[in-house]
Amino acid sequence: MIRISIDAMGGDHGPDVVIPALMTVATRRPDAHFIIYGQENLVRPILDKHPRLAENSELVHCDVAVGMDEKPSQALRHGRWKSSMWKAIEAVKSDAADVCISAGNTGALMAMSKFCLRTMASIDRPAIAAIWPTLRGESVVLDVGAGIGADAHQLVDFAILGTGMARAVFGIERPSVGLLNVGVEEVKGQEEVKEAGQMLREANLASLDYRGFVEGNDIGKGAVDVVVTEGFSGNIALKTAEGTARQFAAYLREAIGRSLLSRLGYILAKGAFDRLREKLDVGRSNGGVFLGLNGIVVKSHGGADSDGFAAAVDLGYDMVRNRLLDRIEADLDLFHARNPKAAGARRSDVETDEEG
Repeated sequence: MIRISIDAMGGDHGPDVVIPALMTVATRRPDAHFIIYGQENLVRPILDKHPRLAENSELVHCDVAVGMDEKPSQALRHGRWKSSMWKAIEAVKSDAADVCISAGNTGALMAMSKFCLRTMASIDRPAIAAIWPTLRGESVVLDVGAGIGADAHQLVDFAILGTGMARAVFGIERPSVGLLNVGVEEVKGQEEVKEAGQMLREANLASLDYRGFVEGNDIGKGAVDVVVTEGFSGNIALKTAEGTARQFAAYLREAIGRSLLSRLGYILAKGAFDRLREKLDVGRSNGGVFLGLNGIVVKSHGGADSDGFAAAVDLGYDMVRNRLLDRIEADLDLFHARNPKAAGARRSDVETDEEG
């Protein structure tokens, strides 16, 4: 049984979207068990409309719902211990659940997850990983917004974290990895990126196939299975891709409705347009995974519909089923065993920061 804790109050729609999404997941994942955290007076009436889901769920009342516009520091001060978001994360820490899913405030969710679960022993900071549709299928891209900037050691950590996710979700034994850069030439880019590339080449890990630098246009091509970058550029790339998909879909709808002939052409090619619509639907790839923590947390888009939230729950389910954390820990242990100099340099950096 896969135990999934749910923050039912998160997102723009709360339980109105969350509960129908869980019913969808329960239908195709009969071994999933849901622990739903939320305000009972709002969740119970909707849950009672889905008796099959209610039989395989437990509802835990929470007095507080973290607002979508709350600052992370405010959420930590006022939402701890009582909020549906905190309780859902805490369930993973106490081993009452295997994974937490929330569509709530991203900053608050990350702050609470770091405070409650802590980062893995050899990880400086967590990263948010996204599933990115490509011409070849799908890729993992990280970091897409957990933090601003990253040094070489952190970029290498991200590569190992993303590789573990690609192995768990895509079933690829040795995923290919690229560092996002302004060009593919080794002399280009920031020093941190060039240093990370050298570290990955020298590590020669059996769990990943380092391919060098990739550019922004290589992400959509699916040039590699895992694209590594820092959170600022990663978040811009993600939002740009989502906006471009919606822009193209709007252009297409406008072109189809412009004349009788274009509407007739749409009818004749409806199957092709339906497949295109599926590819452009950002909700189908919904779910940002917080990697590097001692537990799995998945962030659904706040505006996701029930299908989108169900996709985020499915993603969390798959990562538990395929032992994501075990894979990541094994890869990290292997990297540090083969690269004691990197581990020593990291410890020196931490000691210097503490002295300063």
